This record gives sequence, structure tokens and C-alpha cells, in this order.
Amino acid sequence: MGEHGQDQGETIEPVRPPLSAAQARAMTQVLREAMDDVRCTVAVLAARVRDAHGARVWVPLGYTSWEAYCQAELGISRAQAYRLLDVARALAAIHEAVDAGTDVSRTRDTDPAALDYGLSQRALIAVCGRMDDVTELITCHLAALAHRGLNALDEQTVRTVVRQAVRDVRTAPPPPADPSADPVLAALRAVVDELAAHTRQVGELMLEVAPAYLSDTDAGNVLAPLCEQIGEPLDHGLAARRYALTGDRRALHGIVL
Repeated sequence: MGEHGQDQGETIEPVRPPLSAAQARAMTQVLREAMDDVRCTVAVLAARVRDAHGARVWVPLGYTSWEAYCQAELGISRAQAYRLLDVARALAAIHEAVDAGTDVSRTRDTDPAALDYGLSQRALIAVCGRMDDVTELITCHLAALAHRGLNALDEQTVRTVVRQAVRDVRTAPPPPADPSADPVLAALRAVVDELAAHTRQVGELMLEVAPAYLSDTDAGNVLAPLCEQIGEPLDHGLAARRYALTGDRRALHGIVL
């Protein structure tokens, strides 16, 4: 038996001769293209599912429900049928948020690829129950960019904004299902919300002076004199700038909040 490569204790592929850097780079590019094809397929599939469900395609074919139609015609389970709907609805909500905030997609409304933000089906399913949070982040990010005169954004920038919003919601803990009615905690939350709103305003000021394309290090060099002038610690100013850019309060944890 030949020697085999190992990954987490499982046999994957026979060991091959070492690749040159150029060969490895070429193989990586092919892999990236394949992954992009898969993601685009998810977007196109979601658009087709949305159209079919909206048209109640199962009725003229004699089925009693979307579930029955999918099982008979597509050979998928009830759970898979409704996961497809979750993906389609999540992408539609994201597309509406992007379309409202930019000019990028308005000429491509009928093109299913217009819904391709490079998101996997797993990522979309993970956030389908928190789409209000996702679209709010997208809206905040696009508004921050528009505030700096970037209304007509290129597709890569929009794609980055969308992917970051989905990533932030996936990694953030969900809000408590039953918020405490304790008046002391309610008052504390109100104070935190007010502090966060004030910090966002400070962050917008910081972004005016140190635009988003600057790294934290470069932004720190630019903002240091301003922070000293207004009596704001530099780390607070940088945290406020990150919060204004992302809309994610985790940028303030341990520094402002």
C-alpha cells in the first residue's frame, strides 16, 4: 500500500510530488474559481426558488403544497424544501437593503446573479432568523459610505459590506429571548444605548478626518492631534471610528463600553 496524506486522522489522497510555488498558485486560483461558481449557483438557485414559490408553481401541477411539490418534483425532503425558502428570503432581504442604499444593482434587477454576494447556503441559513439585524448593519455601513460621497459603489465594495454584516450577525450572540423587566437593568440599557449613540457621532467625526481606507495605525497618527484637542483618549477615538464604520458595538467593548 502507498503512503497517504493524513488530515485529522482520515486518509485523504496519496502523497504527490511537491508543487512549485507557481503550480500551487495556479491550483489555488482554480479552487477559488470553483468556490465562486458554487456560491453563484446558490444565488441563482435562490432566485429560481423565490420565483417558483411566489408563482405557487405546485398548484397547476396538482400538488397540495410547496413541500409536496419539492418532494415529488425535486426529490428533496421537507426540511430541504423550507431551507431553500429560507435562503431565497434571506438573499431577497439583503438585495433589497443593498438596492435601497446604492445604485449598483438597479440596472440588474432581473438578473439572478445580481443576488450573488459570495455567501454560502450555510451562512444564509444561519442568519435567516435575524435578517433585521443583517439588513440594519448593511444599511448603516452603506449610509456611512454614502456620507463620505460614495453613493455609486463598485460591486466588490458592496459585496464586502454584505459579507461583513452576515459575518457579524453570525458571530454575535442573539438577543435574550425574554429581556428582563427589572427597571434598574432597563435604565442601564438606556444609558448604554445613549452612550453608543454619542460614540457613533464621535466616530463619524473621526471618519471625516481619517477615512475608512486608512489602517488603525495610520488613522491613529492622523487622529492623535484631534483627540488631544477635544480631550478624547486616542483608543476611544479609534474605537468610535470602527463603530461608525461597522455599526457593531463589539468595537466598543472593553474600551468605551
